[in-house]
Amino acid sequence: MIRTQRLAARAHWTLRDQFRTIAIMAQLLLGACSATPYHADARPTPDSFAPLVKRVLPAVVNIAVTETVSGNDIAAELPPELRDTPLGREFRRRFGNHHEQMMAAGSGFLIDPSGIIVTNNHVVDHANKIVVSLADGRQFPAHVLGTDEPTDVAVIKIDAPGRLASVPWGNSRQVEVGDWILAAGNPFGLGGSVTAGIVSAEGRDLGSSPFDSFLQLDAPINPGNSGGPLFNQSGRVIGIDTAIYSPSGGSVGIGFAIPSNLASNVVTQLREHGVVKRGWLGIQMQAMTPALAKAVGLPKNEGVLVDEITPNSPAAKADLRQGDVITGYNGETIHTPRDLAMAVAGTQAGSTMKLSLWRSTHAMTVDVAIGTQQPEKTAQIGEKTGEAPVGMALAQLTPDSRQQFGIDPAVKGVIVAEVTPNSKAANSGMRPGDVIERIGPHAVATPGQAVSDIHAAEKANKNAVPVLVSRNGSPYYLALQLANG
Repeated sequence: MIRTQRLAARAHWTLRDQFRTIAIMAQLLLGACSATPYHADARPTPDSFAPLVKRVLPAVVNIAVTETVSGNDIAAELPPELRDTPLGREFRRRFGNHHEQMMAAGSGFLIDPSGIIVTNNHVVDHANKIVVSLADGRQFPAHVLGTDEPTDVAVIKIDAPGRLASVPWGNSRQVEVGDWILAAGNPFGLGGSVTAGIVSAEGRDLGSSPFDSFLQLDAPINPGNSGGPLFNQSGRVIGIDTAIYSPSGGSVGIGFAIPSNLASNVVTQLREHGVVKRGWLGIQMQAMTPALAKAVGLPKNEGVLVDEITPNSPAAKADLRQGDVITGYNGETIHTPRDLAMAVAGTQAGSTMKLSLWRSTHAMTVDVAIGTQQPEKTAQIGEKTGEAPVGMALAQLTPDSRQQFGIDPAVKGVIVAEVTPNSKAANSGMRPGDVIERIGPHAVATPGQAVSDIHAAEKANKNAVPVLVSRNGSPYYLALQLANG
């Protein structure tokens, strides 16, 4: 039925072209050609996606994860009207301390023949075990190279013999509303599947993080498609399927994908560092209003107003001032605080960028060297003689670190600023951005206290100590390994 509709549309277009050609020829003969020319380079409706599917599907993978969930987590899924009833209380009493292994499925795609795979953070977050199934049926265990919760991007790796099929990134800035796209993934755990549609909208902000700028698409995607690639007609990845809008839980034709230009930069940093180091300017800002624009003498209502400058920040060193209006960033117009926040966050630290300003009554341009916003390391749990290191750098929670890692103000504890690769902390599942709330029976208030509690457990010759962390807003217990072997 779909193919018939496309063919009918093509036949109608051909007949209309014939009439248009005759009309243009007649006008030329009359010496008055004013007709709108036919654009022969317009993108055609594809007859079939089969050639594209054959080319890209070998690089699309299915991801199966196993994670441990507690009865409290399960109880949280009870309908609200049952939670405070006798039934709900009995459920928590019986299962509150019980732990179950839960299976989940997602999707991903290979971006490097060595086995580097991109997926969503929420697919592999909390996973105890990750198994990747390739398009040819082979299965391999995977390990996490890095995750970034604010953008919901993760990078994992498998060790497979030979060179694997992979797909290249595309340029999401070249995407236009109405472009044909192909989504691939593992809906409902059924295995490799593809769906087609168009880009419905750009720059969608779902309020999930400061970096929301989703592509909206009407290609059917469902639970299990998370982490799958979104292809343009050239076979390049222009997005990562990540969310749907659905009252029923299934596709209603409104899906969202992380644009490739945002995701590719995050992936590069995760591959190289295991964590994303975002650019930092060091200002507090607010949106302009017509009244403010008129008050400061701006010719039009655009830009963001600088409320405060952080001392010793890149903005302070560039002599930005309270009351400045930032109207442009390296040639791009700034309309909202979100525009500037995303532009700065996506800039590599150390890069010199040009800021367009309105100060007092005139426009000006200043150069600013973008810095890196990182929690200050205040405690290091390092190496003991003859032993593998625990390998964590801890820091006090600050407003900046809460904003950087998306940590709720209600969460108390200390933040994990760094995790040394192949250390005991890394092998125990600790990640940068985790907030340590408790070590054993003790609530944690300062990095120094956390270090003391861990060293006390080491001196007591404990093999491991239970650590309660907050990750992505959820409490989660890890067994921090202390003994060798």
